[in-house]
Amino acid sequence: MTSFLRSDRSRAVAIWLLAVAVLVLAMVVVGGSTRLTGSGLSITQWKPVTGAIPPLSLADWQTEFARYKSIPQYQLLNRGMSLGQFQTIYWWEWSHRLLGRLVGAVFFIPFVWFAVRREIPKRLFWRLGGLFVLGGLQGLVGWWMVASGLEHRVYVAPERLMIHLGLAFALLGALVWTALDAWAGWARQTLPSPWGRRALALVALVFVQILLGALVAGNQAGLVYNDWPLMNGHWLPDHYAGQSLWATLAHSQGAVQLHHRLVAYLLTLVALLVGVSAWRSTYLAAESKQLAVGVALAVVVQACLGIATLMTAVPIGLGVAHQLMAAFTLCLAVAFAWRVRRV
Repeated sequence: MTSFLRSDRSRAVAIWLLAVAVLVLAMVVVGGSTRLTGSGLSITQWKPVTGAIPPLSLADWQTEFARYKSIPQYQLLNRGMSLGQFQTIYWWEWSHRLLGRLVGAVFFIPFVWFAVRREIPKRLFWRLGGLFVLGGLQGLVGWWMVASGLEHRVYVAPERLMIHLGLAFALLGALVWTALDAWAGWARQTLPSPWGRRALALVALVFVQILLGALVAGNQAGLVYNDWPLMNGHWLPDHYAGQSLWATLAHSQGAVQLHHRLVAYLLTLVALLVGVSAWRSTYLAAESKQLAVGVALAVVVQACLGIATLMTAVPIGLGVAHQLMAAFTLCLAVAFAWRVRRV
């Protein structure tokens, strides 16, 4: 295998990985729009290959519509929907799945090309294989998520949505980190400082907040408690506890929104402290300082977007902007964590 590899860096590989990251980001945006428009359950079958072809005739559309009519979401929420309305939500979900297929192709085909040309840095080869597996797992988890809403629910299970979104953001962060590695090459010296741990802790906190946001989305919890900083006039939600610990953590609208708020406050405080400390540090390079300040500013903007999205009951535009800003914040945090580990 090593005969296919050379050089410890390749800027062509880095550009390719960043292009894949952009496609993953597009998937996140389209996936968020699909959820906000209630379109995620419109395609009731998983056909990884033939599913790329949409209905081509009126009979095909009527068959797809009949399948949708058999699930609880249609029967309990959308009964009486016209074929034209169904086509609208179908195209959202179809586009989301098509992007997933496109991401796979844009990753795999250039990977083979670069491997044959021996342009993949040896130290990154198996990592790229892991990224491909992670992308495939994302597709499987996506169907597992959709399947949870086809029999007994009108929406997908919140915890499955959290895993699906979490994998997408993990893939995005890993692509950005690996692209930076491919661009810069092996670090000639790694800084033995506490900043590496601090930066990774900040990345972890951003990621946890994204997971909590997914639980808010999955429980439709942004449609309740739409005042701020109070929750229906109280500091704590009226209905916090569920029937069990898991029901509280994953399925209580009041609990998941409160947890998302509390971690948002913590994340904002930590990001500002890290940003100020990094800027005043005599140890960090200018690029690291700029990235730290960028993360702090992004977190503040994201917090403001979150408040606006909540208080306006999650309009599609703000909901998508909030999710897009979360991705941008994570990418900045990953870049900061990568940069502080290098001279």
